[in-house]
Amino acid sequence: MKRTLFFATLFLTAVALLTTSCGTGDKIGSVSMTAVGVSGGIVNLAGLGSTLQLNVTANYTSGKQIDETNFAVFTVTPEGTDDTGTALPAPPLTLTISSTGMLTSVQPAVCVWVNLGTPAQPSWFYTGDYKIVATYRGFSSNPIFIPIASAAANSGDGTCGPS
Repeated sequence: MKRTLFFATLFLTAVALLTTSCGTGDKIGSVSMTAVGVSGGIVNLAGLGSTLQLNVTANYTSGKQIDETNFAVFTVTPEGTDDTGTALPAPPLTLTISSTGMLTSVQPAVCVWVNLGTPAQPSWFYTGDYKIVATYRGFSSNPIFIPIASAAANSGDGTCGPS
C-alpha cells in the first residue's frame, strides 16, 4: 500500500507541475530598435563614410530582452529631399545598411539640412531622411529616422547640419 500511495503522490505532483506551466511559454511581445550611442534627439549621419550601429531587441512577455540584431531584416525608405530639392535616392545609393545593422553614408553624398537662421546663429531643419524599420519573427520595430549630412550644403558657407 505504501508503494502505491508513493507512486500516486508522485504522479499527482508531476501532473500538477505540468499543468501549472502548460501554455505559459515565453513569447515575443514586441521588437524595438535603437541607434547605439545616441541618446534622444535627432540622429545625424554626418560625413561621407560615417557609420552608425543599430541594435534590434526582442522584448518577451516575461520581461526578458534578447539582442536579435543579426537576425532582423531591415527596410530602408527614403523620405523627402536633399537641400537642393532633389528626391533622396534609395539604398545602396547615399546610405547602405549591412545585415548586422551597420549604417554607412556612401556616394553620392547629400545634405538634407537647411539653415533657416544665420551663419552666426544657425537654425537647422532637415528636408529629408531615411526611415528604417527592423522586422524580426513577424514583429516590426519602431521606425528610426536618419538625416544625412555627407556633403557640403547649398548654403554658401559649405556647412551641412548641426554639429
